[in-house]
Amino acid sequence: MLTLGPLAFAHPWLLMALAGLPGLYWLLRLTPPAPKSVHFPPLRLLLQLVTREETPARTPLWLLLLRIAVAMLVILSVARPVLNPAPALEGSGPVVIVLDDGWAAASHWNQRISTLDTVLVQAERDNREIVLVRSAPGENGIAVQRFDAITARESLVGLEPRPWPVDRAATGQAIAELALHEATSIWLTDGLVAGEATPGPAIQLAEQLGQLGSLTIVTPADGERAILLDVPEPQSQGLLLSVERAGSEGERPVSLNAIGPDGEVLARVRESIPDGDRQLDMQLDLPAELLGHVARIEITGEESAGATVLFDERWRRRSVGIAAPSQSSVAQPLLAESYYLSRALSPFATVREGSVEELLDQPISLLVLTDQKQIESHARSLLDPWMKAGGVVLRFAGPRLADGDDDFVPVPLRHGDRSLGGALSWSTPLMMAPIPADSPLAGIDISDEVTVTQQVLAQPSAELAGATLASLEDGTPLITGKRIGAGWLILVHTTANTAWTNLPLSSVFIDILRQILAMAPGAGGLQSGLMRIDQVLDGFGRLVDAKVDIERIDGRDFASQVAGPLTPPGLWAPADSLETTNEHARVALNIQTAIHGIEPMDLRDLATHSRRYDAAQETDLLPWLLGISLLLAMVDLTISYVFRGILPEPARMSRTASIAIVVAVVLASAPSVQAQEDDTAKLTSMTRLAYVRTGLRDVDDMSRAGLVGLGLVLEQRTTIETGDPVAVDLYSDDLALFPLLYWPISPEHPRIPGEAITHLDDYMHHGGLVLIDTGDAARMLPGQTAAGPGELRLQTILHDLDIPPLEPVPQDHVLTRSFYLLQDFPGRFTGRPVWVDQTPSGINDGVASMIVGSNDWAGAWATDEYGRSLLPVVPGGERQREMARRFGVNVVMYALTGNYKTDQVHVPALLERLGQ
Repeated sequence: MLTLGPLAFAHPWLLMALAGLPGLYWLLRLTPPAPKSVHFPPLRLLLQLVTREETPARTPLWLLLLRIAVAMLVILSVARPVLNPAPALEGSGPVVIVLDDGWAAASHWNQRISTLDTVLVQAERDNREIVLVRSAPGENGIAVQRFDAITARESLVGLEPRPWPVDRAATGQAIAELALHEATSIWLTDGLVAGEATPGPAIQLAEQLGQLGSLTIVTPADGERAILLDVPEPQSQGLLLSVERAGSEGERPVSLNAIGPDGEVLARVRESIPDGDRQLDMQLDLPAELLGHVARIEITGEESAGATVLFDERWRRRSVGIAAPSQSSVAQPLLAESYYLSRALSPFATVREGSVEELLDQPISLLVLTDQKQIESHARSLLDPWMKAGGVVLRFAGPRLADGDDDFVPVPLRHGDRSLGGALSWSTPLMMAPIPADSPLAGIDISDEVTVTQQVLAQPSAELAGATLASLEDGTPLITGKRIGAGWLILVHTTANTAWTNLPLSSVFIDILRQILAMAPGAGGLQSGLMRIDQVLDGFGRLVDAKVDIERIDGRDFASQVAGPLTPPGLWAPADSLETTNEHARVALNIQTAIHGIEPMDLRDLATHSRRYDAAQETDLLPWLLGISLLLAMVDLTISYVFRGILPEPARMSRTASIAIVVAVVLASAPSVQAQEDDTAKLTSMTRLAYVRTGLRDVDDMSRAGLVGLGLVLEQRTTIETGDPVAVDLYSDDLALFPLLYWPISPEHPRIPGEAITHLDDYMHHGGLVLIDTGDAARMLPGQTAAGPGELRLQTILHDLDIPPLEPVPQDHVLTRSFYLLQDFPGRFTGRPVWVDQTPSGINDGVASMIVGSNDWAGAWATDEYGRSLLPVVPGGERQREMARRFGVNVVMYALTGNYKTDQVHVPALLERLGQ
């Protein structure tokens, strides 16, 4: 290859043909064009004997230069010129390409494939053998492929990253088995050390490749390295999210979305990793009702498995099993231990009752055993491995345990019980002592009203102090516990009802149960039997259907599994079900189990050459030069036809061409004012709905999709035909062109300038209607009256806007009957009031200028290009979506027709006056 600055030629020896251009010049110069044929005129014979134009004896100079240019372009094109050529491949042996195709390569995968394709093109020119090594292992280990460059380029189709870390030690071993003695190596790295304990394997691989010959290492730029979303930690109010990056240079914005089971966005958090920091902690505040619907959390814009965390029961409402006699067999069911436990646990957990065997067949986190004399041997054989896998067993004492001799307790017990009050006792009931700071139950406030009148006592031993989690004021243990594997066995030395204590009547009882439940790992990984992969999380963070031949694993060992080729990340389900499994029985395995922190990798000192992925890519000029030469050849052919008289004379053609060029220039240089006038005419040619552009891409896209869906409903049910929705800017656009503005206000809505508030005020005072939607209904608990985050943001934005006072929509308001008869105004969510301003009757004929709600109407209206609904509607389903559409129709009719239907209130009086 011949390189001349930014230009190179793959076949430079063909440029020798340029030396023949002078000979071509003299050949074309001496060869005149074909003579022009002249028709013999019978009537004007004398006038036509001498023609006005004579055929030249030689080719004109300009035509000669044109033909030489065509020949030169053809010669240059076959020499295969390349602009910004990549560095030439050194050596003459095979080209070894190591491709890091793990999870960290997914976010800029197209960039890596483009670089790989450039290398293969170079190898094709030199006719070099290709050895492609993928460093992320497959089911059969490291994949090594050998083929020619043409076949290699074809193999790039469908090549995707794998959803687990790379294994550079195994990659080096696979290359060593090839027994190559001389090769040119190119390593397309992900720039990270992730999933490996030290950078040692990466250094060893670089040294090994360097020993084969020239080594080129391609690394991503600092801001293009993948970032990792750690597994969230449950908090008392939502989740604690942590995002980690390899470097610390510059500020990096991060946007997290909490996604529901049907793809709906339940919450969004936006922050930035500060310059100099490598980790960012964010708090996701969600009520328990919504937290239970989260299916995944992902980093927006980072399409990789490492930027996604799948959820299962471990992050949702915990499942608790209560093994107790049925309440029907108890003389007083409302005093049964299971009744107190169920009432205390139900607000924050899913409670199931049954036998030990039945409960362990279900995904539960905590198993509660009420007072029992002896645990059966079969149940005991099931409980031991279940606790070792992470399960928590909570026992309560009572008269049965006191009279028995059961050793399934965390500490040895004395036979019988201890009475702390009563007619035959000198002692009085004891209160609970403060819980020690090193106890797993630390942080619970103890009430002085909690007393214990009877308990079972533990045998004194050296281990008793370490097993005591809570005690009475005299120091005797009240709650003891012991670790068994990854789980716990905990005993409360009194009853779960009011027979021996008033603890179940206090909030302390709820706090203790909640703290013990937090010690459980969740339902995930505690199923019995084999587990199969149901849906796989691919390298881009997408859930796809799994293959049926992937290895099964024991459910009790699931908690210790690490994501990899044989245990891919995704959703796992019991293997005995071949059909789609209930989502509550599926368990999530995330890639974060295989990654423990990420570090930057810099191996430039070990490379012969190093460069970035964002380096300028080479451009093959062959198609461009051939296209230009073909165009000039067509021009030459046209000129030759003119000279032969087949086409009109050049003068006439030049005049026609000049006119066409002038017209084109005039049209192209028309002032932008004309374009603006055309836009205005287009906007006013038909009714158009508009939405306020917020600058938040997800919000704006949903607003547009919602108004598209509402427009379809209007066309089907009314005579209103709307064009495409228009995004408007409150500051610069003419709002008077639109009868209705839909304005979504999320907590992240940016502030707007004062001029925009002035324009909006102008718009509403002249009859415009603004529908404001904060979307808070999804975040608010039933019955909650405090303002949501969107409402608080709305108050800040509209602080200076001159609007009348707002009131809930009255039952006789025109909005309830402008087209449909409506009683409420649901959207994608419901349950929150809708407000309307109290416009005096003398202003705009009493028509309101603002409607405010929080039910996410655009989400309920939104459709795709096929008219299918985009988001689910809860809790009313499609019936609620229909009512939301009717509300949308009513709002548009109200905006277009005002309060003309107000006169209907006089209909009964008019009919009575007419005697009907």
